[in-house]
Amino acid sequence: MISPELNFNLFTSDLSHYFKNQVKVGLFGSGVGLSVVLGFSAAYACYYLLSVAKKPILIAGGKKFHQFLRDKCPVVSETYYPTFWCWESRVQTLLRPFVTAKPWVNYRNELITAPDGGQISLDWFDNDDSASHPDQSTRPTVLLLPGLTGTSRESYILHMVQQSRDLGYRCVVFNNRGVSGEKLLTPRTYCAANTEDLEVVIEHVQRTIDKAPLMAAGVSMGGMMLANYLGRKGSEVRLKGVVVFSAGWDVFECTASLEKPLDRFLFNSYLTSCLQASVDRHRTVLEKKYDIDHVMKAKTIREFDERFTSIMFGYPSNDDYYRDASPIHKIKSVQVPMLCLNAADDVFSPNHAFPVEAVKQNPNVALLITCHGGHIGFLEGLWPRQSTYMDRVFHQFTSAVFENGSGLDDLH
Repeated sequence: MISPELNFNLFTSDLSHYFKNQVKVGLFGSGVGLSVVLGFSAAYACYYLLSVAKKPILIAGGKKFHQFLRDKCPVVSETYYPTFWCWESRVQTLLRPFVTAKPWVNYRNELITAPDGGQISLDWFDNDDSASHPDQSTRPTVLLLPGLTGTSRESYILHMVQQSRDLGYRCVVFNNRGVSGEKLLTPRTYCAANTEDLEVVIEHVQRTIDKAPLMAAGVSMGGMMLANYLGRKGSEVRLKGVVVFSAGWDVFECTASLEKPLDRFLFNSYLTSCLQASVDRHRTVLEKKYDIDHVMKAKTIREFDERFTSIMFGYPSNDDYYRDASPIHKIKSVQVPMLCLNAADDVFSPNHAFPVEAVKQNPNVALLITCHGGHIGFLEGLWPRQSTYMDRVFHQFTSAVFENGSGLDDLH
């Protein structure tokens, strides 16, 4: 891989060649403009290399997990070089869906029935061409949980499926109720605090491929749901390992951050409209129990949760829901190896609410913090189309869990 330092040298060299050969007259022809451009480029490169590109911080509750990650996942010790022309948090967050490629994945869909009569959509990538694990009955499998309104077609999910395919593993994507085109059969959707559907999915997957090792990866709200599940179930969890990306650890702080003027304009209003669109698609089922017209007037995620989510899941107040949905309170109970990746500049999950102290008290949990990366961004390279820092963390940790999992035995 070409280093960012080399990219900058190539960039300035090409720029110099262009101006020398293409611009013959005027300011640039005199050499003054060229000197300004090259001077600015050099200053920007110095600022980038000194202040932007930094090694991540790895916090682990136990020495054994910490050493395992350093030995088997070198990415945790390497300098993260954000894409030099879009390293700012909001830019990374906004550009990720547009600049990263969407690899084609041929899923096999399965609808399973929940105890309340609702249906849950699972998208399987069986990877039957796996050379390293040709026996489908024992092929390592990764359960993937998308974000708030995400599905199996999100670019970050497709990238994880691609990484798994290259490793020879199988994937199954858990789509939350009503988001991936299937009908909503009961007046119930989903939330970060309620893990009942996730429990149904995990039990179903483990029954279906009972000899295959299983781990899970969750992104944003999917990561919150996964962490909440681990905290609630404790030693009952039979997953080999878990990796969580860009999770919101304290929902009160996350919501407050997204209500700041700029972030409300860029993110909050848009996500609220996405949630409302999902509700409106299933209006005929949901309006039997909820005031959908009132829900559709919500202007923020908080208002949406006050009018819909907290009521649907039976909380006395929205504050009770937010408290229960915050994984920070359940970190201490996690009993399987869990690696969490967050960017310190993520406006969805402010860094002052990261569960640093809770992680230090649990030998099963590690928190990897980059200075930049935004929310599910982690773009790197000159043109970040194929792979991100998040993809590399997923690739290395997943491989380490399945291929060197004995090193994670008895982390206490």
